[in-house]
Amino acid sequence: MKRFILLFSLFTLHFITCLAQSRNSAFERYIEQYKDIAVEQMRKHGIPASITLAQGLLESGGGNSELARKSNNHFGIKCGADWQGRYVTHFDDNRNERFRVYDSPAQGFEDHSQFLLKPRYQRLFRLSILDYKGWARGLKACGYATSPTYADRLIDIIELYKLNDFDEDPRAPKFVMPEYRDVPVQPVNLFHPRVSNNRIPCVVARRGDTWESLSRELKISKKNLLKYNEAFEEMEIEEGSFVYLQKKASKGPDSMKGKWHKIQRGESMYSIAQKYGIRLSSLYKMNYKDADFEPVEDDILRVR
Repeated sequence: MKRFILLFSLFTLHFITCLAQSRNSAFERYIEQYKDIAVEQMRKHGIPASITLAQGLLESGGGNSELARKSNNHFGIKCGADWQGRYVTHFDDNRNERFRVYDSPAQGFEDHSQFLLKPRYQRLFRLSILDYKGWARGLKACGYATSPTYADRLIDIIELYKLNDFDEDPRAPKFVMPEYRDVPVQPVNLFHPRVSNNRIPCVVARRGDTWESLSRELKISKKNLLKYNEAFEEMEIEEGSFVYLQKKASKGPDSMKGKWHKIQRGESMYSIAQKYGIRLSSLYKMNYKDADFEPVEDDILRVR
């Protein structure tokens, strides 16, 4: 999602990207004013307060953008088809684009959290709430922003202003993955047996697998593993999921010919693509959907 950033905010961002020794007073005032809202959002939704604050600082130029001052829109969120509230028009990629108007900054922060809770970003919630670098890079990988430096800018802001200190708030839940029962160690199959799904060689992930460990065991570069699985480095590998060793196919297995996939609770386009060994872009294309599409429980999708 492309963001609205006024030109005059670039001067303040220069302090961040250059890691200047003196900090921007407008940014410090912003942090003091909105840190409690960011922590509240973290406690409610599991989104690091450091990420929320850094995005607000970056998108609004420290609260000085017209959208932030007049519309309480600190994150440059556009209306979209489902928005029924007030809006204002601004030039972003095109003239007269519509941006949401909120009654208060708190309402705008809540809407930002709801945006990140969409299935498109669900991979981020597998990361530790303390892993601000993983969240920043994951946002970029999931298509939140088009700027190639977006993740680095968020990380620079967090580290310069020590925003990650708020992520250690003892009142915040840690949002860790649930523990599994101990399983007796088997003396065989110490290595992952290679299997096939949709005629693509793969392995079935086990608890504790990482891209690094699988790369070493399978003799495949981590870069290629990430590419084949359309993943990013900080993304945890879900136990029981397929990890592909070659590029995925453009359509699903023969067994799904003339059939549909019924969407289950919690599924995303990514998880469905991994389940059937289909490239994510192909799954969108065959269903005439774009990247903003969110699967709905009990709906159906073509996978072949």
